Amino acid sequence: MIRVNGWWLQSGGLCLLPPPFWYCTLCCVWALFPPLPDFCRVYTVHHQLTPKMQNHCSHPFICSSIFLKVKPTSTFSSISFFPPSLQGAAHHCNGITLVCCVLIGPDMLACDEEVIVATTRVETMLGDTGVAVHPDDPRYQHLHGKFVLHPFCQRRLPVVSDTFVDISFGTGAVKITPGHDHNDFECGQRHKLHVVTILDNNGCLINVPPPFLGMKRFDGRKAVLAALKDRGLFREVKDNPMVVPVCSRSKDIVEPLLKPQWYVRCTEMGKEAADTVRSGRLRIVPETFAKTWFSWLDNIRDWCISRQLWWGHRIPAYFVSISEPGSPPGEDSDDAYWVSGRTQEEALEKAAKKFGLPASSITLQQDGDVLDTWFSSALFPFSIFGWPDETEDLKVFYPGTLLETGHDILFFWVARMVMLGLVLLKDLPFKEVYLHAIVRDAHGRKMSKSLGNVIDPLNVVHGISLEDLHAQLIDGNLDAVEVERAKQGQKADYPDGIPECGTDALRFALCAYTTQGRDINLDVNRILGYRHFCNKLWNAAKFSLRVLGPDFQPNPSLCGAESDIDIWIRSRLSLTGQACNSAFSAYDFPSATSAIYSFWLYDLCDVFLECLKPLFSSKCQESSEAATAARQTLYTCFDVGLRLLAPFMPYISEELYQRLPRRPSSSSPPSISVVSYPDGQEVFEGYGCGVCLIYNQTPAVLVLLQGVLDFTKEIAKLVPQRDQVVKTLERLIQRRSGPEYSSKVPLHVQQNDADKVRKLHPRDKMVTSQILLCSLMSDIGQGHVTTFA
Repeated sequence: MIRVNGWWLQSGGLCLLPPPFWYCTLCCVWALFPPLPDFCRVYTVHHQLTPKMQNHCSHPFICSSIFLKVKPTSTFSSISFFPPSLQGAAHHCNGITLVCCVLIGPDMLACDEEVIVATTRVETMLGDTGVAVHPDDPRYQHLHGKFVLHPFCQRRLPVVSDTFVDISFGTGAVKITPGHDHNDFECGQRHKLHVVTILDNNGCLINVPPPFLGMKRFDGRKAVLAALKDRGLFREVKDNPMVVPVCSRSKDIVEPLLKPQWYVRCTEMGKEAADTVRSGRLRIVPETFAKTWFSWLDNIRDWCISRQLWWGHRIPAYFVSISEPGSPPGEDSDDAYWVSGRTQEEALEKAAKKFGLPASSITLQQDGDVLDTWFSSALFPFSIFGWPDETEDLKVFYPGTLLETGHDILFFWVARMVMLGLVLLKDLPFKEVYLHAIVRDAHGRKMSKSLGNVIDPLNVVHGISLEDLHAQLIDGNLDAVEVERAKQGQKADYPDGIPECGTDALRFALCAYTTQGRDINLDVNRILGYRHFCNKLWNAAKFSLRVLGPDFQPNPSLCGAESDIDIWIRSRLSLTGQACNSAFSAYDFPSATSAIYSFWLYDLCDVFLECLKPLFSSKCQESSEAATAARQTLYTCFDVGLRLLAPFMPYISEELYQRLPRRPSSSSPPSISVVSYPDGQEVFEGYGCGVCLIYNQTPAVLVLLQGVLDFTKEIAKLVPQRDQVVKTLERLIQRRSGPEYSSKVPLHVQQNDADKVRKLHPRDKMVTSQILLCSLMSDIGQGHVTTFA
């Protein structure tokens, strides 16, 4: 892996830049705590980060490309959250302080005009390097390009115009502190403002004039406020409810700092990755997520790959120290003193050549940071095959065909695998990406330990009592308040615990839930329903094996003595096979599970097996030609039906398949997992049945069912179904045609509605056609049923 990263460094893809970082003064060792998850959420809400600003939030401790660089051995002094003596100063975290800055002319003489700026963190004004106003604000248009004088350090602060300023907030003039605010940093970059850092790793003021030098940040806040009042530059304080970033562990206020980090330039890579989807080389399923793909990659920023952890792939970058007399020491943020190499020896050789010095005069110190996990993960498609070596596995298995993953990491993982694959191997790592849904609880809430709604798959498979669920909470790392809240949640959702459902029922439920692109609200009761479905399969198999008898020999072709019900069930089985194959091709797993469930439960068990009972209840009919044909049909239904079911319920299908007799063939498959998947055609091999009819420009197959179905009752069942479909369809169409639907309705809701409309149109057509055909068959006195192509 070092070779991988060394190559990447050599290619000029990495740069050392100083973005803002978030710093908590009480959390001492970076690698041992998760201090910022709550803050990441709070900061995102407070600052309303756009998707392109959030594209670096790939780590639970990190927000908006803001990172804390702390060596694992570093410690920090303790700072209380709100010391009793500083309650007044800390109050201004939730208020606006209005401060006056004096306007100066080009000759450094003060003018009669002043600019009043608003701030919520008074002490940070010691690091101000500019004042920003909105270009359309008439109050300040005459000040564009002018300067104001800093009240404490005589620093000239340029007045810049920037559209990020909110005219209605405060006075409309905003002080710019690039070293301690994310938005200010970006504004400073746009206007080339100087960056001043006024806080060290201990939360003390630095690079500030006396008497503030060395003060703790809240002491400095109190002192700056008093100094402003003494100089007559303080105006007033206004209430301003706001969200303050707080460390979840220490409860301390989190401060942004500047630290150097390693970045990957992504502009060209992002453009190439986006173009692969636009050109059709890469397909994303469902296609609605292509919009997310373009939103990320068309607005991509440089990717920070530095992480301050004790584990991971260490960045192969080395800082150069020169022991020659008279050589100035290098700065950590100076690119000139950094080299890279696959090994330390290679880096030393490069450093000696770069500085023109013998290797003995140079000391290298490898950067202590490790690579972002997503960078290491992005190498997965080819590194597992021995890359960068040209191995046989790499030639055979790269590129792949399909990637299946969650839509929440479409950018963090999928896009980065595509980018690195295109750059390093000049080829896509896969041709299709299928994005599955995210599992939530039955109420649609994200699963959380503190809520007690996390569903452990093993608990669903094996079952668990409510008391044991509570015991799992106690064994975790939740505090007493969260444990009690989680217990209440478990008691409400699982008053009797979680019943034993088995692996097959859980697998089938997850596939049945997986509507493309949407989250799964997982209800254990539905999984339990599929466990009952497994029981139904088992009982049906027991009955069928008893009917087949010990001496049954399967016949690969039809004998010609099949009854109407035999032909009907075979047509239903054929239709189910076609539906499953079409669903798999479209990654529409709910349609496949629905077709299989309907065939086994409603067609085979409820109709066909019930029709067989009278036939095999009489001894004289058991050996008849009709009974023989019925046995062959029953075997075919079980054989093909189990193969259709196997991908979803592998265990029960394997168990039942091993109990079935085998057809005579040259090779007898040892397991259902290696048998070919049915295509829906083999159930009618060597036999023609039904009548082909063109009705209302729709081809149909009419299968004889005289005396089996009452078409008057069938019509009575179909009419309410059609009315419900039409009513739902009209409501959806009316809602989607609203003037503000596309702008105000969330994207996932729009996708949900579009999927419903797409499925309801053919359903409406099918039910209407069935009603018309049943009416026709009833009128002419013929018993027919239709299966549409």
